[in-house]
This record gives sequence, structure tokens and C-alpha cells, in this order.
Amino acid sequence: MNNLELIKQKAVQIFSEDELDEKINSGRKLAIKLGADPSRPDLHLGHTVVLRTLKHFQDMGHEVVFVIGDFTGMIGDPSGKNKTRPPLTFEQTRKAGETYLKQVTKILDKDKTRIAYNSEWLSKMDFKDVINLTSKYTVARILERDDFKNRFENNLPLSMHELLYPLMQGYDSVALNADIEIGGTDQTFNLLVGRELQKDYGQERQVVITFPLLVGLDGKEKMSKSLDNYIGIDEAPEVMFEKAMKIPDDCLFEYFRLTTDIPQEEAKKIIDSNIVEAHRVFAREIISMYHGKEFINDAEERYNSVAKGEVPDNISEFKLSNEIEELPICDLLVKINFAQSKSEAKRMIQGNGVRLNNDMVTDINEIVKLKNKENIVKFGKNKLVKII
Repeated sequence: MNNLELIKQKAVQIFSEDELDEKINSGRKLAIKLGADPSRPDLHLGHTVVLRTLKHFQDMGHEVVFVIGDFTGMIGDPSGKNKTRPPLTFEQTRKAGETYLKQVTKILDKDKTRIAYNSEWLSKMDFKDVINLTSKYTVARILERDDFKNRFENNLPLSMHELLYPLMQGYDSVALNADIEIGGTDQTFNLLVGRELQKDYGQERQVVITFPLLVGLDGKEKMSKSLDNYIGIDEAPEVMFEKAMKIPDDCLFEYFRLTTDIPQEEAKKIIDSNIVEAHRVFAREIISMYHGKEFINDAEERYNSVAKGEVPDNISEFKLSNEIEELPICDLLVKINFAQSKSEAKRMIQGNGVRLNNDMVTDINEIVKLKNKENIVKFGKNKLVKII
């Protein structure tokens, strides 16, 4: 199967397939665009679904333009309902862009990847330019976007700057004269705005290709750092292995299909044969892809020892101030970042998930003696730390 067939196989929608074939067969070096939100610069497996598609285009000889939304990132969340995306400063967005570049080149060819910041063109627009941009789109069309429509119909606040967000993202395609733009299905509306704006500005319309959203480790929501249901591509091999073993059984095939090069029929055969071994095969594969085969054995051995209740040699350590002689267990769980709050810590203990030096903690008011003593705190099967 060639690169174009692989792209089409994994795509959810193509606007339009005939135009895609025409562009590919033109013999031109195409500009393939992907936009990135700079508020969360750490990439996870969900991001790799589209990044791996970009690599296919690079292998076909085309240039990837990775657009960092440093200007749009200063607006914050365009839906107005996501508290995980506050407005950022210009400096924060630039720093995030540097982090992106370092991580995406684990997948993309650096020599065929161009990083662009949309402040390069959006910050230079004067009010006349903005008026001209807004004249290209009607309010009725903007309100076709589901979240805008629902809020308008339910008399919920909808700010003018939010309505401008799709136009600004769409104008990125005009500024770059993009040939193809790809993204997740949740970005379909904004990507199509770019396609239509190009036509209004006298350009050839970009082809829009959307891809599935990878479900996170909870098996319900899309993979997201804010939901803590992700596998980061920069995480340590042992962490990746542990998280891979937690993928819900009914989601594992999609993980194979969307994030690895293992053929679908082979993946299905592995899963049908032995689901536990299938998780291990997937874990080994992603470690090999993002760290190297030489890291697989140590990561798997660590997982095996922890699963048996043993304490591995390379357990992470947390150093407390020497002045702290004792702490209530709930305070300790918060301090070592096992819990976000004391209420969450209490729930963890009440769910029989916390062990101290291999003994189950049942008293939410237990006082942990810390002076001149190392303690090992464990939550669940694989989350543990040594207090020093």
C-alpha cells in the first residue's frame, strides 16, 4: 500500500478526493498545513495520528508547514467552555512552539518541515483588514458551528472575539496559500472556513482531510493531557509501557491502526489470540518508535516486577525537607503529586488504593513518620515513589 492509499484509508472525510488526486498528480511540491494549539505543547499519541500522516506526505516529496497559533493562542479557548485553555502571553506561545518543534521531529523530517507562527501575518492586520476579512463570511454560516449554535439558541454568552477565531484560523491558510490542510474531526468546521476563504481571496481551495480522534486511556473522552488519559511521546519508556497496559481492550485495535505501522490484519490476529500479549506488543512498538528497541526490556521488566508487588530498583524518589518529621497521609499524597487535593486523597484511601511500605492504608487520618526513614508510597498497581 502506497503513502496516498494509507492516508485515504485512515481519513474520516476528504473535501474532496478528486481535488486531492489532482493536486498529487500535478507534480508540484505541495504545502501541507497543520495548525497547533500552543497552550499544551507536550505531544501525546493522539497528536501522532495526524503527524504520521504528515510524514507520509513528506515521503511523497511535499513540504509540511506546522503552524503554531501564537497569535490565536493569546485569545484563549474559542468555545468559551474549556477552562484548560486560558489566554496565553506572546512569550508563552513562543516557548511552546520551540517545544513542539523538538517533539514533532521525532516523527517528521526536520529538513522537510517548516515552522510558521500566525502572528507573522495576523499581528500586522489593521482594522480595515479585519473588516475585509469579516465581510467574507456571514453570521449565519459562523453559527453553523455546533458549539456556537448551541450557545446562541440557549441564550448563553457568545463573545464577538470567539466568532472571529474560525476566520483567523482560516486566514492562516490564505497567508500560507496552503494546498492541503489536515486535522482531527473536531476541527472540521475551522478547516473548511480556510478552504472557503481561499476561494474568496482568489486562491485555489485547499483540500481538507480529517482524521479520527484517538480515545484516551479512560475509553471515553479523546486523549488529552488535561484529562490525564494520555500517553506522551516524550514520557519515559517504563511509563509508556505501564500506560499501554491500561488501554481498554475494546480500544486497542484503534491504537494499533492509528498510531503504529503494524498491518491491521496482523494487529487483529494478535488481539484475537491473546489480549494481554497484544497490549505488550503495542507497548513494545511505541517504545521502539519513540525511544528505541534497546529500552524495551528494562521497561517491560520493571512493569513485571511492579505488577508482582515488588519494588523495582529504579523507583522514582521524592525529597522532602529535612525539617518535616511527619505528615498526615492525605497531605503527603498531595505533596508527592499523587492527588490534586486532600479530598481526592481521601477518596484514594477509601477506595483501598493506597499502600505505605506495602501495607494498605485504611485510616484517612494516619500520620506518616518521616524523620530518618525512607517510605515507599504506592497507588494502584504501578504508581509508586520513594520518600527520602
